Amino acid sequence: MTDARHVLVLPDRDAAEEVAEELPDRFGVTEEPQLVRDALAGEDDAEDAQWLVVIEDPTGRLDTASLDEFAAEHDGWLETP
Repeated sequence: MTDARHVLVLPDRDAAEEVAEELPDRFGVTEEPQLVRDALAGEDDAEDAQWLVVIEDPTGRLDTASLDEFAAEHDGWLETP
């Protein structure tokens, strides 16, 4: 599989930023991951938003099981397509 995109879902901005900072050291990610606020459907409170860390994987070399475990360390998960 090539030209993959992985989306990690995190509980808050702090967790998303921490994950994004650790990605280069942990997985050798060279492209800056994109952080996206994902408001939960029906929620008006900005605090009730999940954060997504979008990782481009053009060579398809990242292991999805490892990414999921990594996200779980931060109370998150890897979104499956």
